[in-house]
Amino acid sequence: MGRSLKEYTPRQIVEELDKYIIGQHDAKRSVAIALRNRWRRQQVEGSLRDEIMPNNIILIGPTGVGKTEISRRLAKLANAPFVKVEASKFTEVGYVGRDVESMIRDLVDIAVNLVREEKQAAVQDKARELAIERLLDILIPPPAPGKTSFTPVPAGTEPEDSPEAKYQRTRAKFRQKLIKGELDDRSVEITSQVDNMPTMQIFSPGGLEEMGINMQELFGNFMPKKEKKRQVNVPEALQILTQQEAQKLIDMEEVVQAAIQRVQHSGIVFLDEIDKIANSGSKHGPDVSREGVQRDLLPVVEGTTVVTKYGMVKTDHILFIASGAFHVAKPSDLIPELQGRFPIRVELQSLSTEDFVKILTEPQNALTKQYTALLGTEKIDLKFSGDAIQVIAEMASHVNSKAENIGARRLHTILSTLLEDLLFDAPEVKSNKIEITGEFVNEKLQNIIQDEDLQKFIL
Repeated sequence: MGRSLKEYTPRQIVEELDKYIIGQHDAKRSVAIALRNRWRRQQVEGSLRDEIMPNNIILIGPTGVGKTEISRRLAKLANAPFVKVEASKFTEVGYVGRDVESMIRDLVDIAVNLVREEKQAAVQDKARELAIERLLDILIPPPAPGKTSFTPVPAGTEPEDSPEAKYQRTRAKFRQKLIKGELDDRSVEITSQVDNMPTMQIFSPGGLEEMGINMQELFGNFMPKKEKKRQVNVPEALQILTQQEAQKLIDMEEVVQAAIQRVQHSGIVFLDEIDKIANSGSKHGPDVSREGVQRDLLPVVEGTTVVTKYGMVKTDHILFIASGAFHVAKPSDLIPELQGRFPIRVELQSLSTEDFVKILTEPQNALTKQYTALLGTEKIDLKFSGDAIQVIAEMASHVNSKAENIGARRLHTILSTLLEDLLFDAPEVKSNKIEITGEFVNEKLQNIIQDEDLQKFIL
């Protein structure tokens, strides 16, 4: 996905999501429009740009139908900082648990790593050149100054016969050998820095986290860095030295500024299990705390400034995508102010047998393709016949209807049970080609499917 965001129309965004997620066309359309609107907002000139707020989305549907996957793929497509958090792990201020602003701090950490990796990739070629020079210094150390020979140079001696010229010729030969990989079996001693500070865990009522103070960094600046010598082979040494040189070439202040900008204008927060913090009518017990979490969440979603260890971050234009099964509670059970901040509601459909067939065959990361690749490492050519896929899909639908509906995750449990013996025996299997047929699936799983107690525990 090498294209920039502006090149994706909403239709193309849906097509990209179709490569990994089956069905759920309404949800894909909504997130595609939301993503395109972010680019449109950037093109608006004048003060109106800051007034245009993102349309946050609530995805409603049972587990395993693609809610999280849609958001994750969307963030990858936009090359945007993305964080997934469970709303149920937050508790209101004063209770044990994480405060809601911690998700923005996590998002900034992710963005800093994302931008740093991009900057390192951009200077990789230059860093490799510098690393090669450092490695050549280790392999053939340059003559020390003041240690040159006192032998008088005969009259008429050519400059290219001088020790410096000989050293440069030797260095050039070694450079060629190094690039061609002829020195890969040699080992060298390199020095790397390690933190000379014991790891410590500080328990506090969220105060330090709220202030964005990183104790490790705070004390790390006062503690001297310890150098550690390691004996490694030439390719590994080149890799380590390239990383060290890349770190020196990038400006961390610039990285932090770019990361904060990206969070503020492109960040995506996926709030899972939002139905768990909705009041379902009861006014006692844990429901009291649930409403507190919603009220704490409100300013972050509405737009506030969060203090992080990298600086202040505004949340006004971060896109929030919430999701929940809403079996017990309804979206209308959320407090009205929070409902108003999620204007787009999309209901995702439960998966049918036909959907399961497509999930097993069409996506680029389909489970059947994953297992074929895994067993390919054991020189086994695994194939699934059409009738086998149909039977697996029917079994998944059947078990989902009888037991808890866990959507496409049911395919994981069925396939792992189906292929358990093969995965265990694979290194000793004599046959190179194995085909999974409908008959084999029935024979292997029929007893489990018919026995409801077994079905609950195994599938």
